[in-house]
This record gives sequence, structure tokens and C-alpha cells, in this order.
Amino acid sequence: MSGHSKWATTKHKKAIIDSRRAKNFAKLIKGIEVAARNGGADISGNPTLFDAIAKAKKSSMPADNIDRAVKRGAGLESGGADWQTIMYEGYGPSGVALLIECLSDNRNRAASEVRVAVTRNGGNMADPGSVSYMFNRKGVIIVSKVDGITEDKILEHVLDAGAEDVSDLGESFEIVSEPSDLVAVRTALQSAGIDYESADTSFLPSVSVPLDAESATKVFALIDAIEELDDVQNVFGNFDVSDEVMATL
Repeated sequence: MSGHSKWATTKHKKAIIDSRRAKNFAKLIKGIEVAARNGGADISGNPTLFDAIAKAKKSSMPADNIDRAVKRGAGLESGGADWQTIMYEGYGPSGVALLIECLSDNRNRAASEVRVAVTRNGGNMADPGSVSYMFNRKGVIIVSKVDGITEDKILEHVLDAGAEDVSDLGESFEIVSEPSDLVAVRTALQSAGIDYESADTSFLPSVSVPLDAESATKVFALIDAIEELDDVQNVFGNFDVSDEVMATL
């Protein structure tokens, strides 16, 4: 079971209700602006924007904020920044490999802040390509466990759409597909009346590092420090945490 997936799901739920809500909104708005810039403001022809807006709505972002972000990104309203996607690579405690995805309008600032956060929290930066080969880009959909939703029921609807795997994360199910099949899998769920928490492209590790409680605490602290940075959108790690260790944290 992927400890990182469980941690990411927990963090997403936590961000909805805690003091980091404003920072979470800022990251979601960036995602909407970039999706609208790259694919236009029409969600019927821009599945990336559809998913970005759906995620924002799940986090209770006001409709006005979403609408303005779409217009800024599509160039229909002034004020949109030139967000650039930048990927940094590094290592955390216990040799955990990290991919750090940023959306920034200032590469020098992003690089400096990421480096400081990593090195001050027990990690170190790595050369481009030295970590990324350990990850595969995938489509990932999270479905919350509710009455009547089982792994078999999900499989019944998503396998023909291109899903590769369905995993039980405890409080939710994780559906993995090729990025090109993400929209088809998400659409199959919608057609079956199955609600989902999020649908994103993600980076999943090909090999994972098992962590004990002490190491997991250090790795999570490092990820927290990195995710506090305004330019950081996502952090992906190749660690694995057992249910037993997860329960102690």
C-alpha cells in the first residue's frame, strides 16, 4: 500500500478545514489559470481545466474565484501571471527520492527557496534526471469510500476505459491509468454515478523505500516544509509506509 498516496489524500482533506486553506486556494487557482491558458476557457473541450475546477469546488472555493482564474488564464481578464512548470529533484531522509513540481513566475526564487527548504530539513538536491527515472507519469483518481462503493464495483466500470489498477487506501480507492486514459476513466465513473475526490496526472514510483515511524516523521516534516512554499504545487516521493506505522503518526 502506498504510504505516499494515503498521506497525500489525508493532506488534501486537512487543507480544506485548517489554517492552510488560503495557501491551498492559491495552488488551486494557479492550476486553473495554467489549464485555461494551455487549453482555453471551454471546459467541454479542456478536460484538464474541468478537473482543475472540480478539485477547486471540492475544496469549497467560491465560484467567483474560479471564474476569475479561468478568465485570467485564458487572457479574457488582466492580471494573469506567466506561470512556468519547473521540476526539481532531490533526496530526503533514508534515501527517499523526491520530485518537486513548481508553478512559478520566477525561476531563481523557486530554485533558491526549494533548495533551502530541502537542505534545512535533512535532504539534498539532485541533478536533473538522477531521480525522475524512478517515477512513472500516471493518471490517478481518488474515490472516497461510501456506502455501496466497492473495489469490485469500481473495477466493473473502469477496466474497459483503460484503468490499470485499483488500490484500497483505507478511506478511499486509488485508480491508476495511463495519463491519456484519465479522462475516459473519469468519464466512466461519472456515467456510473460514482463520485470522485480528485483526478490528476501524478508521478508514481517504480520502486518504494519502506519507512519506520522515525524515518516517516522526518520525511513528512520535509514534505511539509517544501509544500509551505508558494511556488510548490506537488511533491512526489518513493516511500512506502505500512498501515501500522501510519496509525502511530
